[in-house]
Amino acid sequence: MRTDTGQVFKLEDYRPNDYLIPQTDLTFRLSPDATRVTAVLTIERRDGVSVSAPLVLDGDGLTLKRIEIDGKKVKPADLLATPDQLTILEPPVARRFQLLIETEVAPAGNEALMGLYRSSHVYCTQCEAEGFRRITYFLDRPDILSVYTVRMEAMRDEAPLLLSNGNPLEKGDLGDGWHYAVWHDPFPKPSYLFALVAGNLGRLADSFVTLSGRTVELGIYVEPGKELS
Repeated sequence: MRTDTGQVFKLEDYRPNDYLIPQTDLTFRLSPDATRVTAVLTIERRDGVSVSAPLVLDGDGLTLKRIEIDGKKVKPADLLATPDQLTILEPPVARRFQLLIETEVAPAGNEALMGLYRSSHVYCTQCEAEGFRRITYFLDRPDILSVYTVRMEAMRDEAPLLLSNGNPLEKGDLGDGWHYAVWHDPFPKPSYLFALVAGNLGRLADSFVTLSGRTVELGIYVEPGKELS
C-alpha cells in the first residue's frame, strides 16, 4: 500500500522489471460518470527472464471489465485482479504478445485529481508521479518507455476539442452527436508523461519556420473567451 506521503525507493533496491511495454494503444469512450478505457498493450519479456515469470501490473481503484491475450479471453483462474493490481499468473510462452485490458473510470467523481478527472467541464489527466495507474493497469514506473497511440471518442457538444500527446492523425464523425480524434506520439515515453485534454476550449494559433524551411503550426488552448485577452 502507498501512503499519502509516498513510498521511498532506494537506488540499491532497483531492478528492471521482467517485462517491457514497447507499444500502447488507448481508446477512451469519454463520459463523466463512466468512461470506458480500452488499452491494447504490446508486452515483451526481457531476455533471460523465465517464461513462468508472472506479469504484475499496477492499478489504483480500477474496475476491470474485460481482459484478453492475443484476442482470447483470459480465464479467471489464470489471473489475480484487484482494483489496485492485475497479475497474469501464466503469461504466453511467446516472448511478445498483446494484452487487451478494458477498464471503467468515473472522471466526474475523481476528487483526487490524479489519473483522468473533470475540471470545469473539461476532461484532464494528471499522471505524474503515479496517476496513470488510475486509468488502466500498467507497468507504471519511469523506466518503462512506450510509444502511444490514443483514440478519444466524445459527445461533440460536450468536448469539441480532443487533444493528446504527439501529432494528430485523424478525426471524424461517429453519428448520434459523437466524434473522435486519433493522436500518435512516435517518441517512447514513461507513463507519467501521458496527457489527455478534452472539452470546449479556445485556441491561440501561430506558426514558425524552421531552419530547414519547414512550417510548424503552434496552438495554445485556453478557456473560451480568454484567447483574445
